[in-house]
Amino acid sequence: MPTAIESPDDPRVADYQGLRDRPEAEGFFIAETELVVTRLLQSPFQVRSFLLTPKGYDKLHDQLATVDAPVYVAAPALVEQIVGFDLHRGVLASVARRPPPDLAGLLADARRLLLIEGSNDLENLGAVIRSARGLGFDAVVLAPTCADPFSRRSVRVSMGEIFRLPVVRARTWPEPLDLLHECGFETWALTPSPSAADLFTIPRPEKLALVAGAEGPGLTDATLRHCRHRVRIPMHHGVDSLNLGHAIAIAMAVASPAV
Repeated sequence: MPTAIESPDDPRVADYQGLRDRPEAEGFFIAETELVVTRLLQSPFQVRSFLLTPKGYDKLHDQLATVDAPVYVAAPALVEQIVGFDLHRGVLASVARRPPPDLAGLLADARRLLLIEGSNDLENLGAVIRSARGLGFDAVVLAPTCADPFSRRSVRVSMGEIFRLPVVRARTWPEPLDLLHECGFETWALTPSPSAADLFTIPRPEKLALVAGAEGPGLTDATLRHCRHRVRIPMHHGVDSLNLGHAIAIAMAVASPAV
């Protein structure tokens, strides 16, 4: 049975208090929306608790029956007081973080990897993780300068695909590129430079890692020097570049393995 919450200061819902303004927690993250939480429940991640409105509880009632975690229910106005914003979908879960996967352990079976440097746009990170999963990539590797991919906004925009795709946070950078080369990967640096090879015409290798930088500054010179090839998306009408999420999705679609 769910537990009714009647005060925004109830310590049992401390994981959810002040979500709008607080930094991400180290030991757990927050998942929201019915779809994302449904995918969460199909994953190996361990749920610490749920905070739901009555309507949110009704939607997930059957799935929650077999989950060993506290289920807290509060009126929509009270949930808004707890989290600090209007949670109109009415579904939240607090989730224990898992130890990050080891890059070396993924490389034996991987054929397609996405590496990102310097991106602090949470929605872009969520979008590219969703695209990577859908386009057949085996893992996403983030440089230490990237934002937390398990932030609430990133998890939401990923539509829960982050629970199904290994996401590695590199401890150093750009040294992981050397490891990829040792394991037989070609590395393609995405850049708008006119001197880069045309993404649509360059032959695809068996093992490929796409490398992309943040919107605006792009990849650092050190990362560009570590990559074997530089590739660009041909642009029309003087447009110089695309949104990071769109550009990476195009590149991954071109490089995607056969279904």
